[in-house]
This record gives sequence, structure tokens and C-alpha cells, in this order.
Amino acid sequence: MTESTSSLFERIGGEEALRPLLQHFYSDVRQHQIIGPIFLREVDDWPNHLEKILGFWTTITGGEPKYSGPLIQTHTKLDLKPGHFEIWLDLWRRQCRIRLSPNDAEALIRIAETMARRIQAGPLMPTTEP
Repeated sequence: MTESTSSLFERIGGEEALRPLLQHFYSDVRQHQIIGPIFLREVDDWPNHLEKILGFWTTITGGEPKYSGPLIQTHTKLDLKPGHFEIWLDLWRRQCRIRLSPNDAEALIRIAETMARRIQAGPLMPTTEP
């Protein structure tokens, strides 16, 4: 398949490429002095968490649908501040750029940046008519 017809999931090498990317990224996250404690407090089963996140990235990059869940609500309960998201994104950018081709790294980075904006915006509140 050509780049224009293959999914991002296929272009990056599928789960075989995503798994080590996520393992290294979350290793960086856990070791970070500011955001590490937040994640370490919330996640008590890292192998299971990494599989769930692998399912998310598999789904969002065009692989087999393996994730469904309350992404925004799960993260808003963590009370993350804008600076936390910027640290998370900086670590993500670094690992993507180390492990992927420039085009594929930038595509995954854009997805993560969009996710961060959506999470920071919070869940949409239902509107009521007066």
C-alpha cells in the first residue's frame, strides 16, 4: 500500500511499533518528577494500563477497533493543569521523533495535541432550554 492509501497504523508498523513506543513513553512519564507521581498514584497495574493504551492508539490510528471508553472523563478527574499536559506532550514528542519516521511522528504528535486540547476543554455539558 502507498502512504496515501494505508492507515497510519500500518505505516508506523502496527502494534509492533506502538508497543515499544508506549513502553518507553510511559517509562519516561513514570520517572518524571512532576507528572510521574500523578500517574503512579492513579495506575496500579501498568501492564494492563499499557494494553489499554495500546488499544486506544491502535484504534485511533486506523487499526482494529480495540478501545472504547470515557477518555475525557477519565483524565479530567486527575485535575491535570496545562503545564502537566505540556510535559506529557513534550515526552510524547520526544519518543515519537526517536522511534518513528518524521511524517509518522508528526501525525502521532498532532493526534496527541488534539487529545490534550479536548481533555483540557473537559466533557461537554448538556444544555437545557429555558
